[in-house]
Amino acid sequence: MARKKKTMPGINSSSTADIAFMLLIFFLTTTSMDTDRGLARRLPPPPENKEQKDDIIVKERNVLQVRLNKDDQLMVGGEWSEIRQLREKAKEFIANPNDDANLPEKHSKSIPFFGDVMITEKHVISVQNDVGTSYNAYLQVQNELVAAYNELRQELARAQFGKDLADCSEDEKDAIAQYYPQKISEAEPKKYGGK
Repeated sequence: MARKKKTMPGINSSSTADIAFMLLIFFLTTTSMDTDRGLARRLPPPPENKEQKDDIIVKERNVLQVRLNKDDQLMVGGEWSEIRQLREKAKEFIANPNDDANLPEKHSKSIPFFGDVMITEKHVISVQNDVGTSYNAYLQVQNELVAAYNELRQELARAQFGKDLADCSEDEKDAIAQYYPQKISEAEPKKYGGK
């Protein structure tokens, strides 16, 4: 006598695609993606016409030259320096607290909450590195320069408003940013010496 073959009942797979689609949507909406962030820099607006381009002349005293060579050695204002010293040198350059003739010239400007103040609005920190500079050294220099601006702004917020910069209103933060405008210029990397 022949045995009868048992048949397995079939699974209804018509809704499988719908379930997979719903799971995909769920994971896409609930998962956070890591996004790479670059260095925050505001580029200057392009000049409106050719005449204005020729009028832009930056006085030497208003520019702090920051150079990094292929060996990650730092030169600030024509003098060899350590990266850990850069923040203090940048703060002194940006603020020019003693109105030093070798540091950026001060101009009078009317700023909300501060009134008419003397600031170094025309200063520029020019950063240039060698093509062989390590990315780590480059980032350390960038971090120190941004930290210099942040510390000056924090000190000003505490002195003027009696609170941390993070606790200031947007209008107060804008006024502080006008007092210490962040001006970091990056020149195209060069190859210093060697082949």
